[in-house]
Amino acid sequence: MVSFLKIVLQTIKVFIIFTGCTVLFYYGIMWVNEEYQGYHRYDAPEGTALKVSNTENDENPVWLDRLILFYLNGE
Repeated sequence: MVSFLKIVLQTIKVFIIFTGCTVLFYYGIMWVNEEYQGYHRYDAPEGTALKVSNTENDENPVWLDRLILFYLNGE
């Protein structure tokens, strides 16, 4: 009977530790999500940023050149 009680107490202890770690992990993920929620990646750059893309206006449409480049690179 004592052995059965020890097994039950060990099982409850493991369950409490597992539940605590799961809750801690969940709130950690929620904290990271809230931290990056207001982060705007596509804002206009500030300071002395340079434009590195140069599109030339030829007779061919730009989208056709980009589509061909897409198929050639496989990206």
